[in-house]
Amino acid sequence: MSLAIRMRERGWTVDLVEIDPQWRVYGAGISITAPTYRACKRLGVVEELLASGFGSHKGVRICAPNGHVVAEIPAQPIEPGMPTGGGIMRPVLHDILSRRTRASGATVRLGVTLETYTETADGVRVTTTDGQTRDYTLLVAADGAFSAVRSLVFPTAAQPIYTGQYCWRLVADRPADIDGVHFYMAGSVTAGVMPTSATQMYMFLLIHEPHKIRIDEATQWQRLKQLMAPFSGLLGTLRDGLSDRSVIIVRPLEAILLPRPWHRGRVLLIGDAVHATTPHLASGAGIAIEDALVLSQELEREPDVERALVRFEERRWERCRLVVENSVRIGQMEQTHADPAALKTLMAVSEAALREDI
Repeated sequence: MSLAIRMRERGWTVDLVEIDPQWRVYGAGISITAPTYRACKRLGVVEELLASGFGSHKGVRICAPNGHVVAEIPAQPIEPGMPTGGGIMRPVLHDILSRRTRASGATVRLGVTLETYTETADGVRVTTTDGQTRDYTLLVAADGAFSAVRSLVFPTAAQPIYTGQYCWRLVADRPADIDGVHFYMAGSVTAGVMPTSATQMYMFLLIHEPHKIRIDEATQWQRLKQLMAPFSGLLGTLRDGLSDRSVIIVRPLEAILLPRPWHRGRVLLIGDAVHATTPHLASGAGIAIEDALVLSQELEREPDVERALVRFEERRWERCRLVVENSVRIGQMEQTHADPAALKTLMAVSEAALREDI
């Protein structure tokens, strides 16, 4: 959606095809870092994010299991007046971007996906599952960590790897004093809360699981209640209020970093299709939006499309590699109870790098 918005601004004709006929997104919250706010500002949607989400100017608060604040890490805005962090509900972010995509003049075709493609002398001929065949200058796939297009374009590419952790997310009402991210440490369990609007927040909880397991949706609230046993205070209140009506999302954490090239001919993969990450640096969505900004710049600067794709990959590789590899490393350090000072250093180095311009 971000790429569709940018390319329409540059006068390109854009077809966006989406396999889900309802164009849905699941209902957990998402954290937004200062670099992601910067990217959204350049995309032209930051004011809507701030109006519908929650932008914080606070630092990170580290709390004991009972909620007592034991340390506060200050944060500086990446640009004057911009939040240092924040959050929004994923369906709200999706609504903002999908409305802007339609308003841009992009053609949106739902319940449709790629079936086959062939390279032509000056582009790509694409057949979609609704039986249509069209010619394009460029085909860009942003179809997620388990990208079907990746398997088609790079049939020998590896699949995402399980990193040993599950992430639980719970949507809840926001107390007035939760005005920024709070982390809670209880042995092998790491949890946190992030406001997502004037009235809502979400809780996230990371837990080590040696292997991927099946979690029954009907009883997952009971499992989460057990995992939250070490906590009291705010998290204890959230735990005690869990029921079969609670809005809970649980996912295994998986990651992939596809070696370059990310394109073949005039077919390019971006976003999670080539650099799906874990949430430890809260940057997965942010670097995907950045992909759209950088790709649109290179396509505008370089008339030769394939050279523009090479330049895009050169600009994006190191930043995306850092996010994926350091996020996975932070998760490994959590699972092995690494020295907290080493963990803090890795996070600080990563965040400093991400503050650098794209």
